[in-house]
Amino acid sequence: EAVVATPGRLQDLVEEQSLDLSCCSYVVLDEADRLLDLGFEPHVRAILNTCASPRQTLMFSATWPESVRALAAEFARPDPIMIRAAATQHGGEANPDAQPHDGNSGVAGGLKANRDIKQIVEVCEPFQKADKLQQLLHKYHHGQKERCIVFCLYKKEAARVESQLQRKGWRVVSVHGDKTQEAREAALAAFRDGSCKCLIATDVAARGLDIKGVTVVINHTFPLTVEDYVHRIGRTGRAGEKGLAHTLFTKEEKPLAGELQVVLRNAGQDVPQELTKFGTGIKPTKKKEHAMYGAHFRDDGKPMKKATKIVFD
Repeated sequence: EAVVATPGRLQDLVEEQSLDLSCCSYVVLDEADRLLDLGFEPHVRAILNTCASPRQTLMFSATWPESVRALAAEFARPDPIMIRAAATQHGGEANPDAQPHDGNSGVAGGLKANRDIKQIVEVCEPFQKADKLQQLLHKYHHGQKERCIVFCLYKKEAARVESQLQRKGWRVVSVHGDKTQEAREAALAAFRDGSCKCLIATDVAARGLDIKGVTVVINHTFPLTVEDYVHRIGRTGRAGEKGLAHTLFTKEEKPLAGELQVVLRNAGQDVPQELTKFGTGIKPTKKKEHAMYGAHFRDDGKPMKKATKIVFD
């Protein structure tokens, strides 16, 4: 028997005694760095403590920050084996031998962008982004023949951009947290089969999405970390193909300018002068927070509120 679940819901089921993991001898943590990054560490620890011991524990992670190392050392003993897949130059994988800075993955953690992707960073004002996006779609998606992904930061932004583009006559679909599972699957199916070749997405599609023929990625709003940026642009230029990533960068993302410049230089890309004006220093980005939109999630180490059960008579 196998159980596939998110940490919070799985812990709920265990605490409700609806699920017994005491005989679970095989545990897989997929996107382990992302789980910890999103504040699920208390849930993961609670779940692992209820599983059988000894057991086999597998952790899959695109990066190798200190938080993942600590979890592996504690729950994957004794002497866990590390397997590094693919070259660090392609696909944005991390170099596990590099030392992360301040417990955070990123440039100092060995993250590199795919050299097969041409990266263009355009500095602009926030109010210019809507018009800039129209210009970019006319430039890269003219005739709506090429597969293109437009990344937004939050689901409300994605819904707004989708609506604006549809009113302008663009055929687009979207994937974000406010969509039902059925709607998300339908959108991805349309994008995959080519019936709709422009996808509006949040970072829910930044990892694990492998669709052939994506030639352009547009970052409408820069993500909260440069690591997420590398994962976003990695949706194009896959399997030896060439790709293009065009990013709109504003003063709101100023703290990430230095780290982004390192990624561009390491991939042999041009660094625009306007970007260097924001500074070249690399600042720790442990807290995912945007200057305009605020914190992405709580970072006080406390687990999310326990789900409550509603009973209708």
